[in-house]
Amino acid sequence: MVNIVNQIIARAKELEADTSQFLVDIVKIPSLSCEEEAVVSLIKRRMEEAGFDEARIDGLGNVIGRIGSGPRILAFDAHIDTVDTGDLSQWDFDPYDAKVVDGQVRGRGTVDQKGGMAAMITAGRLIKELGLNKDWTIYFTGTVMEEDCDGLCWQYLINEKGIRPELVVITEPTNMNIYRGHRGRMEMAVKVKGISCHGSAPERGENAIYKMVRIILEIEKLNERLHVDSFLGKGTVTVTEVTSGSPSLCAVADMARIHLDRRLTAGETKSSAVEEVSDAAGRAGFPDAEVEVLQYAEKAFTGLVYPTEKYYPTWTLDMDSPFLTHAAEAYSKVLGRDPLIDKWTFSTNGVAIAGMHGIPCLGLGPGNEIYAHAPNEAVPVKHLTEAAAFYAAFVARLNGRI
Repeated sequence: MVNIVNQIIARAKELEADTSQFLVDIVKIPSLSCEEEAVVSLIKRRMEEAGFDEARIDGLGNVIGRIGSGPRILAFDAHIDTVDTGDLSQWDFDPYDAKVVDGQVRGRGTVDQKGGMAAMITAGRLIKELGLNKDWTIYFTGTVMEEDCDGLCWQYLINEKGIRPELVVITEPTNMNIYRGHRGRMEMAVKVKGISCHGSAPERGENAIYKMVRIILEIEKLNERLHVDSFLGKGTVTVTEVTSGSPSLCAVADMARIHLDRRLTAGETKSSAVEEVSDAAGRAGFPDAEVEVLQYAEKAFTGLVYPTEKYYPTWTLDMDSPFLTHAAEAYSKVLGRDPLIDKWTFSTNGVAIAGMHGIPCLGLGPGNEIYAHAPNEAVPVKHLTEAAAFYAAFVARLNGRI
């Protein structure tokens, strides 16, 4: 047993430069949501070079590697799309000119979350080279469109491809801790109508913007009274966009619309969230305001449109889950310290895997989530090596090897 652990640690360290270089290579390829084709092709080729038993691209564009053909199914997941760079003046370096500097791989997507993808492929190589798997079919999924629509990729994998693992390990950044859940989320719009008139005599009309301002103030108050869960924390709601319409800029607005980001803690549901926003509009004096849960229907790089509602359920893995116990034991053995078991602040593909389909998930990924979507994004090389070693050790543990 000790020998297997030592072999995993030693081989992961030997492959450290290789893991880092692959991350550099995929960060150099921009891959915004719906534009992932080039990086997906490179990842597929890398899986084949690492000795995976199979590597393929599905109809939505997800790249799927497979090791083993056992009766039990395990998956490791990393989304390989990224957000855009934002204001380049806030970066100290070119976000796509990835480099290893001072023990870190830096660039857009290193933390969120191509670092997880690089570590997963190294783990697959370790599993093959060291013969760590016997009982499991293990999928390694590089998933698309997550930044635009969390979990859509896994809705497709489960509903259309019939991939239904016993457990999915999510490799989103956890600062090398083990995470077991996060709040859900949903996107809503609120719309009100006004009556337009010439801007020189606004009293002749009804200004939709003024109506919306009152609703916004009530939503601000709503945020303060939302439910609090002892583990996941507080539900939140915030206005993220305000738009309006009128015949001209010299006319009173006859329409106003806001976009809401709603984070759902345990015990909150889609229907309860909609009712709360409707109530806030009523408190503002506009009970006829239209509250809508939004839809996502963008075209993948493959040309496929796979629509879904923008409701992403809350999920947690029970503390007494045997998978969590195995993960903690593998972590302690291969990394030499006890893990912190915690939760993500943001949302992951777990909203579909666990939230919609009830498939257990846990998470461990390289990098600190505070650098996700932020300028000067960078992941420690040490995290990449440790993550690869953990993934391999976890597989060994599930196969009774450690």
